[in-house]
Order: sequence, then C-alpha cells, then structure tokens
Amino acid sequence: MNIRFLLNGESVELRDVDPTVTLLDWLREERGLTGTKEGCNEGDCGACTVMVTDDRSGARALNACILFLPQLNGRAVRTVEGISGPDGALHPVQQAMIDHHGSQCGFCTPGFVVSMAVAHAKGASDYDDALAGNLCRCTGYAPIVRAAEAAASAPVPDWMTEALPAPGGAGVEPGAESGRVFAPETADELAATYARHPEATLIAGATDVGLWVTKDLRELEEVIFLNRCADLAEIEESDSHFRIGAGVSMDRVMQAVAPSLPSYAEMIRRYGSAQVRAAATIGGNIANGSPIGDNPPALIALGATLHLRAGDNRREMPLEEFFLDYGKQDRARGEFVEAVSFPKTAPDFRVYKLSKRFDQDISAVCGAFDVTVSEGSVSAARVAFGGMAGVPKRAAAVEEALIGAEWSEAGIAPALEAFETDFTPMSDMRASADYRLEAARNMLRRYLAETKGQPVSVLEVTA
Repeated sequence: MNIRFLLNGESVELRDVDPTVTLLDWLREERGLTGTKEGCNEGDCGACTVMVTDDRSGARALNACILFLPQLNGRAVRTVEGISGPDGALHPVQQAMIDHHGSQCGFCTPGFVVSMAVAHAKGASDYDDALAGNLCRCTGYAPIVRAAEAAASAPVPDWMTEALPAPGGAGVEPGAESGRVFAPETADELAATYARHPEATLIAGATDVGLWVTKDLRELEEVIFLNRCADLAEIEESDSHFRIGAGVSMDRVMQAVAPSLPSYAEMIRRYGSAQVRAAATIGGNIANGSPIGDNPPALIALGATLHLRAGDNRREMPLEEFFLDYGKQDRARGEFVEAVSFPKTAPDFRVYKLSKRFDQDISAVCGAFDVTVSEGSVSAARVAFGGMAGVPKRAAAVEEALIGAEWSEAGIAPALEAFETDFTPMSDMRASADYRLEAARNMLRRYLAETKGQPVSVLEVTA
C-alpha cells in the first residue's frame, strides 16, 4: 500500500506500507521523533497525542498509538516537534506551559501541548473536555489549564496552517486486488471488496482494532480501511430523523445531536476523550457488539433503525434485533453496517452513564429512557441498558410494568421489581451484579425525578 501525507510540514511518501504499523511506532523507530511518547499504548493516557488535519474535520487530536499508517493518507500530521516553528520559535501554548509551570517530569507534556495546540487552532475553550484524554500525575491540571487560558488570545502561528497533500495510490477499484490491504473510496467499492474478502477486518477509527494489534498482538491477514469512503461519513437530516453514516466519527455525532438530543450528546462527551471521539465511528461502536458500548442503549431507546449492506443487497432492522448473543450479531458474511437512523427529537429521552471515572471510562451501567406520560399515567415506554446482559438490551418486563402505571414513586414500584426479570448481570472489576441491578433501578428513579423537574446531576449538587 502506498500513502502520502505531510509530517510537520514536509511531504512523506511511503510504499508497500505494512497496514498495521502504528504511527507511534513509525515515528519513534523510523523517524526518530521520540517526543511522541508511548504510555498505555491503548488510547487512554494521551502521551502519544498528535495533530491530524484533513479536509473533512479540520485539525483533530488523535492517539498515535492506535492510529495505523494507512489512515494518514492525504492528511497532515504534526507531532510535538512540529508544534514549534521551523526556526525554533515556540507555539503560544508551549510558552504558556513554561510561564505557568505546567510541566514537571515532562513525560505527559508533549501530549498536552499537542492537545492544547489543537484546541488553540480551533478556538475551543472547553479545556476540561479538550484535556480529558491526557493524563498528568505530576503538576495536576490547574497550571496546565491556566496555561491554555493564557495562550487562548494569541494568534495561530503561520506555520500551523498548510495545504493538504494529494493522497497516495491507496484506492482499490472494483475487481482489483492489492495484496492483503484495501482502501475503497466509496461504499459501492467497499461492498464489492468485502464480498470478495468477507474474512477481512474492517477498520474505521481503529479505537477497537488498534488494541487487537497493540495489546493482543494479533496478525491481521486482510484489512479494509473505511476512512476514504466519504459517503459513509455523511449525516442526513430531515425534519424528523437523522440518518448517520457508519463512518461518521463520534465527535461529529455529538455535534449533530446536541441541539435536539442534549442528553445523548452529553453521554457521548463522557464516553471517550477528544482523541477517541475524533477517531471512533458510530458504525464501529455498533458493529463490534460490545455489551458495554454506550451508543446502542441510547439508540435502542430512541427506536433506531440499522441499515446493513452486502454487495448490492440492503436490509434494515430495529437496532435491538441486531444483537443476538454475546459476541454474536445478525450480520452475514460480507455484510457491513452502512448507517443508522433515529428520531431527531425526543423530548422525554434521557440517557445515564455510570462509571468509576466521570470522564473517559467504560460504563458499569448505561441506561436510556424514553417514557411518554399522558394525564399522569404512562402511555408508552422504551427502556434499554448496557452492562446488564451479554448484549445491549431492552427492558421488556420493566416497560410492561410501566405501561398504564401512575407516573410516581408508588406507580413505578412494580417496574423496579421487574428488573430482575429482565436482567441477570454479571459481577466483574467494574461492578457486582447486585450493584448493577440497584444502579439500574436508581436510574429509573432518577429519570422520574428529572421529569418532575428535580435536580439529579452530580454536577448540580452544591454544599
């Protein structure tokens, strides 16, 4: 596979690229750019953060440890060495880190500087979000945030803007073969390629598959990169519905749904760091079938429809029917997720995520609710959970107990008892089975309280 991209302002062309070499390894081992650090090697700590710019999303902070080289084709990359100017002039965020004593041991500093430079380039000032994916154990975040605030008004340096290169010869025309790696340019090409190679691994953002390589040390025989399929990265919006392509990154999903589904957007803000949300795709999160994926419970409660494609054949189904059992989905060989559609507005919809860390953590329980109340009684209910079974699942018995019940503490009592009918959760490092059941019940209580206008968020609690 041949690729072309910019690295710190200079053109790089690589031929016969190993498709599962990470950018982090290549930078350190082949280019000697050791400012980009290896910490967790799974996209959590942010020590390996780089800036990646493309014509679809602009500048983004991404984790180099789970970013494969072919994903860079036609993009511009800046490591911490490229944040300063060609003549050595410091970027405003670098100078501010010095002035405000934001660095101690220095291991995490390059990643922080890059994340801050991305936020600076985009004019973003929500530093708690922008830096949630960067871990510091020395100075703490206060001086780092002060540095970001101090640099905010400085202009973006001239050297941080650059024209993107033309992509290298990575595309695969229908009917053509390219060893064991494929990079289709459209959904039609993807359908044709995947039909011929149904055992290939599909790679979109690599936030999951990246760990197969870095942690499980898997050898992937055939891979199909989806990031060049522009038609899979489209968001269609009607008066009543969203249709979101499988290749849409979660940061774009969050932006799209925030005005009309703010509870969903807030959950997305918490389920990954800025680096993860910029890479992870909604289709990947659904297709991997994780029982603790946070998108499916929310989408199931919204009544989402999943759109699948195999070759020229398309089919659709309610999303909850896609998940059959742990590790098993209703997806045939050579079939892929093309899009998901769901209502644009749902005034009574809420989704709650419970995790040990508030930001960037895997859920112990994720609960989603859309309950309609008419004249004091429940007339319709959709309730779904993640982390409570081997698959994301609707709470059918809970819903049945709610229908016709008075919308009050007393009225929901039978529904609280029905949780044990719907779910037999497991105990693991995140939570015990009993804790999960009680947390799920409390989420229903929280939802009731919120619909009654009571403050329920921990962020609203004051002494």
